[in-house]
Amino acid sequence: MMLADAGAEVVRVDRPQQATQGGLDPTLDLLNRGRRSIAVDLKAPGASEVVLKLVDRADVLIEGFRPGVAERLGIGPEVCLERNPRLVYGRMTGYGQDGPLSRSAGHDIDYIALAGALYPIGRAGEIPVPPLNFVADFGGGGMLMAFGIVSALLSAARTGEGQVVDAAMVDGAALLTTMLHGLYAGGMWRDERGSNLLDTGAPFYEVYETKDEQFIAVGALEPQFYEELLSIIGLSSEDLPPQGDMDSWPRMKQMLAEVFKTKSRDEWCSLSADRDACIAPVLSPLEAPRHPHNQARGTYVQKDGLIQPAPAPRFSSTPSTLGLPPPAPGEHTEDILLEVGYSRSEIEELRSKGVVSFPALG
Repeated sequence: MMLADAGAEVVRVDRPQQATQGGLDPTLDLLNRGRRSIAVDLKAPGASEVVLKLVDRADVLIEGFRPGVAERLGIGPEVCLERNPRLVYGRMTGYGQDGPLSRSAGHDIDYIALAGALYPIGRAGEIPVPPLNFVADFGGGGMLMAFGIVSALLSAARTGEGQVVDAAMVDGAALLTTMLHGLYAGGMWRDERGSNLLDTGAPFYEVYETKDEQFIAVGALEPQFYEELLSIIGLSSEDLPPQGDMDSWPRMKQMLAEVFKTKSRDEWCSLSADRDACIAPVLSPLEAPRHPHNQARGTYVQKDGLIQPAPAPRFSSTPSTLGLPPPAPGEHTEDILLEVGYSRSEIEELRSKGVVSFPALG
């Protein structure tokens, strides 16, 4: 999605049966925005040649199979790089291409658990809280893959040689914990949930409930911001132990919690407007597009009746734009095959043999 948003022409190779599976309507799957779809049964005789014809014209191929599957299907990196030496071959897995778990099944929660990224997330005395599937699937997975692809494309432009990018979600999730390892080494992080500066241990880096049963996020880490926070909520540093007194943090947090319960979320936002107290409303995904700041920046956009996050980051000379809407699997099969050199009679033969299909056309 990120590559497509930035201007890449992306073709998704879908399984034909995905057109009839239940679940989310594929045309509402915003992660697939900006790309076209060709439906290919990769297990059918001759299917690999269809994919390899796409490879001949491609800068990048991304596959998300378990290790060895692409090779068995005849579209592994050795075959693809022989046909297109400049190709960047991206391999997205949970555990990587090697190691004792490389062929094991898993999901985001498993990868962040193994990487040490799940354990620190949660409140004191409570179990770890999975941060949805943001850390491994998207942060340590998709974004790391996009970074790897762009880096490899830069290398290919300079050297004329492509390469394989092994993007494992467990590696990416581990990479996101780099700061914690430095803090551990410096004695500045306890191996206990909810007792540190950034994990809700500190009263000035916490989420508080408001009078209207909404929430306010406080991130007043620096002393000047902390003083501004206290001023807004009607306290002073003389009313509380020193900011860095970790033993007093639970008591200080209780005091702040009682204060925040006296006003609504919007009242606190109004009081803190234009002041550096590091306070923000906790908005739901449905509320966020309506916030004045997000509206002013165009952080969310509407296209084809769907509200969605706008492309990011922003480029001064080559601005990103939303391209095609999410496709139905196989929606562009015929067009893509024509572009890579198949005749209409050859396409009909592939379709009759079940190698490709046009599910969007019935």
